[in-house]
Amino acid sequence: MAKQWYVLRVASNKEEQVREALERKVKIEGLQEKIGRILVPADRRPRPRTKPSEKKFVERKLYPGYVFIEMELEEDGTIGEKPWFLIKETTGVGDFIGSQGKPVPMSTSDVDKMLMQVDRPEEGAALAAEFKKGDQVKIKEGHFENFEGAVDEVLAEKGLIRVILTVFGRATPVELEYWQVEKA
Repeated sequence: MAKQWYVLRVASNKEEQVREALERKVKIEGLQEKIGRILVPADRRPRPRTKPSEKKFVERKLYPGYVFIEMELEEDGTIGEKPWFLIKETTGVGDFIGSQGKPVPMSTSDVDKMLMQVDRPEEGAALAAEFKKGDQVKIKEGHFENFEGAVDEVLAEKGLIRVILTVFGRATPVELEYWQVEKA
């Protein structure tokens, strides 16, 4: 059976401690075959109201109260005894999202979205190369989903793109993260 992604409820503000404890326990117990990556997706953005010379960032958890675990289940769809106790006896761990005590794997589209949020580059270097002023873009996600507009400015140091949209017949500038848009 191949590894799939599962969602684990954890105590709020304990996501990183749970992730670190689980990773440490997996190594100690030698369960790398059954348990793969353990992630707490976070958004890293420049701290507001800092001078341009100061590179200060704020990390904000994208899914507070949840940890994502890549695991391989037993043939009957249950978690093996060793991984089950390793996870359940970790301080701050709640339960898996699922039904009748069996964790339900995340859908492929949800996994892709979560991994894209985790794996995206920290800085705006790729952003400047991908988009430039005047490019026609379509918004994939957010309040203006499916709107189309033109790139007005690439704010690479903030990881944002300013797009001019036509909303109610008026040109409206909107700042979006690069992963929210695609070339039209």
